[in-house]
Amino acid sequence: MAAAHVDAAVVALLRRDRRLVLAGLAGLTALAWLYLLWDAASMAAMAPAERGPLPALGHAGLTFLMWAVMMVGMMVPSAAPAVLLYASLARRTRERGGPFPGVWVFALGYLAVWTGFSALATGLQLALERAALLSPMAVAESRPLAGLLLACAGVWQWLPVKSACLRRCRAPLPFFLTRWRAGARGAFAMGVEHGLFCLGCCWTLMLLLFVGGVMNLVWVALIAGFVLVEKLAPFGPVTGRIAGAFLAVSGPWALLGLPLP
Repeated sequence: MAAAHVDAAVVALLRRDRRLVLAGLAGLTALAWLYLLWDAASMAAMAPAERGPLPALGHAGLTFLMWAVMMVGMMVPSAAPAVLLYASLARRTRERGGPFPGVWVFALGYLAVWTGFSALATGLQLALERAALLSPMAVAESRPLAGLLLACAGVWQWLPVKSACLRRCRAPLPFFLTRWRAGARGAFAMGVEHGLFCLGCCWTLMLLLFVGGVMNLVWVALIAGFVLVEKLAPFGPVTGRIAGAFLAVSGPWALLGLPLP
């Protein structure tokens, strides 16, 4: 009876942890999307003459902030199962207390990887702007550039490294069982490792933002939705390969200057 009582208490704690973590992740995602909506609305409401050129550092800082917040809004939902699994395992590996703050340290490690990617994406965007290859809405104005990005994303979807990263994103339990590290430093390191697998899975998809428009929130939401399906849905890997074939064909099509299908 005592053992059953303890088991019931642990189950209750796990359910509570799950609700708290989900609420936190949902709130973080909502805040990111609210910022993006506010940013897009502010840009749309401002006349071109009112915008004016920003100082280089100010423009770079705002561009980086946009990318970093956008990565939070796009990637946190698909990372939720791994974060929840970490919270459950952290609860079970401790005799008392809960998985906090370790679960948020793990999430911070994950987001640190995407923050690093945001810095690289910012540098790429600024370079493309200087080369006059992007519109004011950060859409590729060069069809060869758009074709190259599409082809790169399509080919990557079929490479073994993509499949290996996707498997680890879809099934994080073996990773935790073999790479578990105790303490806050271990939680952060595991978050970084999981984030690197996620980056290997999705980096080319993020570059497609330059094809449909970095400031086009519909396009941003479509890519985020595709990432969510690919990582969580039972048919995710098949969907990813079908999309890869379409992108791989669309790339050369655009390189030839033909209308995209």
